[in-house]
Amino acid sequence: MHDRNHQPRSSIGFIAGIIAAMVTAGTVTTWWALNSLTNSPDPIPPKPTDIQQSTNIEQRGQIYWLNSSSNGLTLEESPLNLEKSLEDQEVLKTAINGLLSGPETADYSTTIPSETKLLSLKLEDKGVHLNLSSEFTTGGGSASMRGRLAQLLYTATSLDPKASVWLSVAGEPLQVLGGEGLLIEQPMTREWFEANFEL
Repeated sequence: MHDRNHQPRSSIGFIAGIIAAMVTAGTVTTWWALNSLTNSPDPIPPKPTDIQQSTNIEQRGQIYWLNSSSNGLTLEESPLNLEKSLEDQEVLKTAINGLLSGPETADYSTTIPSETKLLSLKLEDKGVHLNLSSEFTTGGGSASMRGRLAQLLYTATSLDPKASVWLSVAGEPLQVLGGEGLLIEQPMTREWFEANFEL
C-alpha cells in the first residue's frame, strides 16, 4: 500500500539545502557585522596643518578700548591672537589698525573718529613713531580727547609698557590736541599720561 505521507528523498534534500543556506547566510551576516564593529576605523586625527596653525598662534599685543562705568571711563584690554613669526613692528601695526577700525562688539567703545587712518608706524630702539591722518584731532570735547589719546598710547605700548611714543598728525608733531588744548609732550609715555590726565 502506498504511504501518502511519504515524501520523495529529493524534496527532503531540497528543504535541507534551503535550511543550510539560511544558516550559512546568517553566519556570514553575523561575522560581517562583528567584523565591522571590531575593525571600525579609528577617529580621524587632526590634520598636521591644523596642529601647526594652533602652535604658530600666540597672544601678542593688545588693543585698548573704553568702557563706561559708574566711575567714568576705563580702559579695557583686548588681547590679539597673532602668528609668532610676526615682527614686533607688524604686531603694533595690526593693533593700531584694529584700534582705528573700531570695536567689533557693543561691549567696548572708542572716541577715535572712524575716518582716522594710520599713515605710518616705525618701531625703533627709542620707541614708537606714529603718524595719523588729520581726522584724529577732530570732534569731541576734552573727555573724548583724553580717551582717544589713552587708547592710542596704551595700544602703541602694549608690547612694552615703558616705551616712548612720538605722535604726528599729517606729518607734523602733535603739540595740542582738541579745541580745549590738551598739551602733548613728545615723546609720550604711560607714566606721563597718568601723571597729567584722568579719563
